[in-house]
This record gives sequence, C-alpha cells and structure tokens, in this order.
Amino acid sequence: MSKIQILDEHIANQIAAGEVVERPASVVKELVENAIDAGATKIDVSAEEGGLQSIRVADNGAGIEADDCEAAFYRHATSKIASGRDLFQIRSLGFRGEALPSIAAVAKVECVSSAEESGLGRRIVIEGGSLKTNEDIAAARGTDFQVKELFYNMPARLKYMKTIQTELGHISDTMYRMALAYPGIAFTLKHNGNLLLQTVGNGDLLQVIAAVYGTAAAKAMLPVEAEHLDFTVSGYVSKPEQTRSNRNAISTIVNGRHIRNYVLNQSLLQAYHTFLPINRFPLAVLHFRMHPSLVDVNVHPAKLEVRFSKEQELSQFVQQAVGDTLKRQVMIPQGAKPAAAAKSGDSVIQEQLQFYAAAAESARTHSAPIPGAPQSGGAASGAQEAPPAQRGERELPPRPGAAAGDVAERYAPEPPRTGAAPQAPATRGRAAEPREAAVPPAAAQRAQQAYAAAESARLPAFPQLSLIGQMHGTYLIAQNENGLYLIDQHAAHERINYEYYFEQFGNPADAAQELLLPITLEFTPSEAELLKTRLPLFEQAGVVLEHFGGQTFLVRAHPYWFPKGDEQELIQEMAEWVLKEKAVDLAKLREKSAIMCSCKASIKANQKISALEADVLIERLAACKQPYTCPHGRPIIVSFSTYELEKMFKRVM
Repeated sequence: MSKIQILDEHIANQIAAGEVVERPASVVKELVENAIDAGATKIDVSAEEGGLQSIRVADNGAGIEADDCEAAFYRHATSKIASGRDLFQIRSLGFRGEALPSIAAVAKVECVSSAEESGLGRRIVIEGGSLKTNEDIAAARGTDFQVKELFYNMPARLKYMKTIQTELGHISDTMYRMALAYPGIAFTLKHNGNLLLQTVGNGDLLQVIAAVYGTAAAKAMLPVEAEHLDFTVSGYVSKPEQTRSNRNAISTIVNGRHIRNYVLNQSLLQAYHTFLPINRFPLAVLHFRMHPSLVDVNVHPAKLEVRFSKEQELSQFVQQAVGDTLKRQVMIPQGAKPAAAAKSGDSVIQEQLQFYAAAAESARTHSAPIPGAPQSGGAASGAQEAPPAQRGERELPPRPGAAAGDVAERYAPEPPRTGAAPQAPATRGRAAEPREAAVPPAAAQRAQQAYAAAESARLPAFPQLSLIGQMHGTYLIAQNENGLYLIDQHAAHERINYEYYFEQFGNPADAAQELLLPITLEFTPSEAELLKTRLPLFEQAGVVLEHFGGQTFLVRAHPYWFPKGDEQELIQEMAEWVLKEKAVDLAKLREKSAIMCSCKASIKANQKISALEADVLIERLAACKQPYTCPHGRPIIVSFSTYELEKMFKRVM
C-alpha cells in the first residue's frame, strides 16, 4: 500500500498559512500591500484586541471585478504575473497569490469590493477556507476586508500568540514601514477605536517621519539624494546626536518594498563610522530605485529579504551617498535648551562683537612660535613660560611623532595681551581670564588656512574660536560671535591623534625600528595556534611578531611613533582584537590600531593644560578632516548660541 498521499487543498492552505500568516501583523501587511497594488490613495486599518479578534482594511483602490472575487481566494491565483519571465521583473508588492487563501484558511473573512463607479459590488464570506456567501451588494469603489477570529480553527497556533500589546506593536511597526515607503498614500491606523497613526498622503516623507518618530526626530534629519548608473537613493538620515539603541529605526525600501538587508545596514553604519558611540544606531529612511531585474524578491516567504545582483556596488554607493551627506554638515550639537518662557512684545538684541579683528591685527604685527612646531631661529626669545611641572600642572603630551627638540620648544612665550584682566590669586587655582586677542597670531594664520581649504572644498568650516579657559581640567571653554562652545579636550586630542596615526599606519614598514630587548607576549594554546596564521597582518602594520615556541611570541620591532610606554599594552590589544575578529583585513587592522594609539597618546580628563597649549589644541582640531566627533563617535564640541544664553538670563523675554 502506498504511504505517500496528496494532501487535500484545505490542509495545504493551512500549511501555507503557517508560512505566510505568522501573526496578525502578517495579515495587515498582505492586505495593505494588495491595496497599494490596486492604486489606493487612502488606506484605513483598524484592529481589535491586537488583531486577534478583528482586522479591517479598507481602501479606495481599483477594487476587484465581480467575476474575480471568488477566484481571488483560490491558491496561486494572481493578476500580477502571467509567465515565468515575469518573476524576474516584479514591479508589484504581491505576486504569488498565496495571501488571500492562506488568510481565509485560518480565519473568518468578509470581502466587499467594487471595481465600478455605479455603486454595485460583490460580497464574499469565507470561514476556515469554506465559501459561505457570494452575493451582490451596494458598495463604493474600492475594497473592504474584514478578518475575524484569526487562528480560531488552529488552537495550537493561537496558543503561542503573544500579548495584545506585543501583537499591536508588530502591527504598528508594519504600518509605520508602509507609511514611510509610500508618503503619497494617506494611512490611518486605529486600535480599539484609538487613533495610532494618521498621515496626510501629500508625498512629503519628512511629515511622515514626524508622524511616526515625532517632530524632534524629523527636525534632526538630513536629506540624502544620489544617483548611480544602476541605482538611485533618496530619503533622510539622522544627525549623529539623534540616535537609537537598536537598528529598528533603519528603514530600507527597495522599489517601494520594505526589506531587511544586512549588507545595506552595514553600509549605512559604516558611513556613520566615528560619528556614533558604540551600540548607538542612526534613524534612517532610504528609498532605493533600480530596475526589477537587479533584485530578486522571491527568496523569502514574507518577502522581507531580497538578493541584489550588484550587491557590492550598491553597498559602496550607499556608504558614499550617506557619508557625503554627513561630511557636508557641521556636527556641533546644541546644548540643553532653556524652558520656553512667555513671549512679550519687546526683545533685547545684544551687539555682535568681532572677536577676530584684534587677532588678525596681531597676526600682522607679531610673530610667535606654535608649541610643538620646529623653530627656525634657534632658541626662542623673550620671557619663557614656566613649564607645567613648576606651575603644578601636567604637561600636554607631544603631538604624535614629535621629535625631542619639539618638546623643548613647546613652552614658547605667549603673544602680548592688551587689556588683560589681573591674574586671580594663586590660591584660587587657574581661573579663566578674558583676553581680547586670545588666538596666537601664528595659530590664527594656520586656522585661517584650514578654513580657506574647507571653503574651497565646499565643506563646512570649523568655527573660529577664542579661548576663554578650562573647566575642571577636562573641558575647554571658547567663544565666537555666535555663542559659547565647550570642547572635550580628551576627545579633541584623540581625534587629532587618530587622523595622524591613521596616516602613519598607511605605510608603517618604513617606520619600524628593531628592539634591543624584544617584548614578550603570551597567549593560550588555542590563541597561539590562531595567531600563528595571522602573523603577516602584524608585519603589514609595522609590527614584527614571531612565534618563540609554545604559547610565547616575541615582538622584534614596531613603529617608532607608537605611544611611549604603552607599546606592549598596545600590541597586546592589537593581538586580542585580531584573535576576536573572524574576518580581519589590513584596512580594519589599520583603523583599529589607529584608534588604540590615539586613545593612549591623548591627554586625559582632569589634566590641566596652559592657555597656549589649549590654543594649539583648538588650532590642530580645526585642521582635522572631521573635527566634530572622536574615533569612538562621541561629540567633541557642544555649542550654546548667544540667543539661548540670553533666554537663560531673561535678556530676551
């Protein structure tokens, strides 16, 4: 007797429903996609008890012809494709013809649809896959689906449904993605009569972002638009200060279909590299357009995953488009804003002061050396500033790669100050002192060159700042005509060092120096076996690491510009990172090593520095390619506008 049997259509539909209809959100997704394919401009969705009791989707689309209403519930019945060739040029959201029969097999479904303007439509009622009613009815153009008692005939599936709030969360997320994918459609979502989402459908994506994520998030979005021979991208990405703790706020939409794609997400995050702290993620809504033949959507039961025929090119395109958008912005977050106060008819406008007139005049008449820069005229002339050790302060470490002679020249005389306030008593510590020309002349010249270069490249220039002082040995306080600025001295120095070391690691072999006494490193047996296979990577980074036997390795040489005193710890961390990563290439090692070096070589918090050292630090920060965040993604500088300060002190009422 034959053991293999052909299942009847009802059981086959229930099995198919297990793949297509996972939860109430799956029903909402399939019905809304059908409405979009029908050309609807208004889609209303309502649910009760998390969608388990009732789901209703009504649209004003083309509707279903009366003769096709019953056939639409047959398995693999579709109007979207007609031949196998169409599978490679899919332009609609639905195409398999599985959704309606799968939903009807596990719920009680009522469908009222009309494809005519005459007011005549057709009503279909199906319960558990069995047709109960097929009759004419008066109906407006469009389709109205009601799905009741989902999984009523599948108690095992119903048993494993989550709480009402969880299921509602999935429905809401589905509707949010649909609204973001189609800003030209007016969506409405209600749950138990409460309005959860409403969009106007005017095509403005930013308004939809405001409706979904809030107005504060919408105000922090940056527009993205770029073209490629095969792709186009448009949408919005958030500024680095607007982040999330997970990737849920990243929406990638390909040809109108929301998808999940690891490669695209990683490309987006790579564009934010060094802009975001660890475990923080941006908010992004990106629309991709490409020929349907370049993307295969028939690889996932719920069509949430796709395959790209030019995935590598698309990845590079996304990274470049988003990266260019971020680089054109001045990434200085605003400080905490004061609470809104009652408005009055009068306002105070404070006179705008020119902070750089005196600095520019001083630059033309005086010449002073920059700390850490080589001197052409031998020893510095004039009264020498006392070294930090004599002032009770810690010395600012030399810039990476500085020669020994540069360190001795750091304490050059400061330019003369006119109208300076008297020094505060020494017992009160080093207080901030007002100065008319706080920027050293040579520093002003270098900063001006950096600003001119940024202007010529059409990139936002770092603001010209006048140092006020240092707070708690951690933050530099500066000002300009626009307001007040706080600079994290460790993050600033870390960014300067990172860009220096990143360039140095580009050709580290030329800087390698042999050691008289090799550095000894030890690892576990398993780590030692893996490390032996990755020794060439260290040599490419300028570190000569050789296996000495057993679990021991010797460092025979390393670049001379490694942070002094931290060489062993640095190489140990490099080795641990190489062991931890599954796929390591030279580019990743170069970047990670630069980050490690920059952190160890930078000044720390609670470390006092002189005014001249602070000026040089700001000058070198302004010359960085990306001076707004440290390599770890933390902000370097925060601003308080003059208007915000005036509101705090009630000068503007």
